[in-house]
Amino acid sequence: MSGAMNSLGRWYACFLHFVRKIDWLGPLALRIYLAPIFIMAGLNKMGSIEDVAAWFGNPDWGLGLPAPMLMAWLAALVEFFGGIAILVGFGTRLVAIPLMFVMAIAALTAHWENGWSALPDKTLTAPWEWREDLIDDAVLRKERVVALLKEHGNYEWLVEAGNITILKNGIEFAATYFIMLLALLCSGAGRFFSIDYWLCRRYCGRDPS
Repeated sequence: MSGAMNSLGRWYACFLHFVRKIDWLGPLALRIYLAPIFIMAGLNKMGSIEDVAAWFGNPDWGLGLPAPMLMAWLAALVEFFGGIAILVGFGTRLVAIPLMFVMAIAALTAHWENGWSALPDKTLTAPWEWREDLIDDAVLRKERVVALLKEHGNYEWLVEAGNITILKNGIEFAATYFIMLLALLCSGAGRFFSIDYWLCRRYCGRDPS
């Protein structure tokens, strides 16, 4: 038994040694995935900043936030420049913090009342979903939309690129991005393919990881 455990321990040590050689892949993948999302979100906000500010500030059909124009510009600039910084791996741990804040504010103000799930699916409902009623409503509306399209439209053509769905718009995506940013905050940008890595090697004389 002890011999088998020793063999397993040696095998696992070899496995960890290999994984450490490619530990830069995880942060790099997170950065490549997240950067375009934030860059495009920032660009879209800047391209329609008046509409964004109106949505931020209106208490009836919007978020009812104070200083809506300032908040709109802050969100847009943080997302745009933060996305660029994440892409090149510059100040990644620092940049992750305001982006996490933006995601937390978005989750609490724009998505919280819609529950967890972004898309309604009764078969895959998360156990912590607190707005199952919206899922039931979305399923009912989807059935009605599908029936109308089948009756009055070219349904086969309409669904060639994907099935019809009703967006529930819960906090799922914002929470996912928050967790991914948290991982970058803890891990940094990763080795080799980031400005942070080479700056730290140059000025601190050590591997930043």
